[in-house]
Amino acid sequence: MAKHIRELNPDSADMNRLINSLQKTPGTCIFVDIVNSTSDKYQCGPESWIRKINNTFNFILFLNDFEDCLVKGIGDELMLYLPDKAMENHFAFKSYFVLLQEIFSTLENLRNHPRKDLFYECKVGIHYCTNVYNITFFEGVNDFYGVDIDLAARLMKKSTADKIIINEPFYHRVLESLKSSNLSPENTIVKSISQPIFESFKGIPKTVPYREIEIPSVFGDD
Repeated sequence: MAKHIRELNPDSADMNRLINSLQKTPGTCIFVDIVNSTSDKYQCGPESWIRKINNTFNFILFLNDFEDCLVKGIGDELMLYLPDKAMENHFAFKSYFVLLQEIFSTLENLRNHPRKDLFYECKVGIHYCTNVYNITFFEGVNDFYGVDIDLAARLMKKSTADKIIINEPFYHRVLESLKSSNLSPENTIVKSISQPIFESFKGIPKTVPYREIEIPSVFGDD
């Protein structure tokens, strides 16, 4: 659970000691955003869009597998943070490749589902983080702060319903997990991961590389 920080004295020496004692919590940050739900709320009644949101979140099975790692929801966007320890101890998702494969397959199935009246498509950004602290400023709330969380949120804006965005450290962890499983990238979805794309983001002092994974549609180009 997050370390609660609340100090009424803005110059508190105790707060400095607390901050200096904090340990970073490396892990994987995942943003999941439902596509076109806002416009749907204006075009359909609640019996339609509430049902579709429910169905969509139920369809994304890894949300249930990491229920304790669900940090926050903002509108129709969710943020999950999977600390390395949570991955290591999970019965099914101990591998970064398996996690990526599950997310890819889920989004592909949603994108190509014939019942558009029951499900929304989603967009996803995946960011492996090292500079993150499990802290909160509100008692009883689990949360994470750090430069990698800020960057993950900015990278998420590059994702769409037809492509997953991943950061470079997550890509390399996927390759490492493939190697340990004696799998060839050429026989997996890893072969469809793009070359690095370099982008500048507001507030980030350096150019950031990321990669895209296209999600095919059986209906052709939208």
